[in-house]
Amino acid sequence: MEASLSERLGTEMMIENAVRLKLLDVVALLNDREGLARGQVGTIVELLDGGTALVEFSDGEGRAFATLPCPLSELIVLHYERQPA
Repeated sequence: MEASLSERLGTEMMIENAVRLKLLDVVALLNDREGLARGQVGTIVELLDGGTALVEFSDGEGRAFATLPCPLSELIVLHYERQPA
């Protein structure tokens, strides 16, 4: 059985993210996850394996309120300076 388009895109996105994501990158969730809303911003504190990162979510005071393993396919890196496409 052939993979669906969303499965293929998810796999491609995961591969692309695996190449781009690194320790201490600021990321946002693409989907709601374990009580956190889509768009929640966190920091990668550990790369667990080829497809998962440990992400720490903190409040405006810098106090961590959640640390979760997140699939790379559910994260997007945030850029604060202009980046080439």
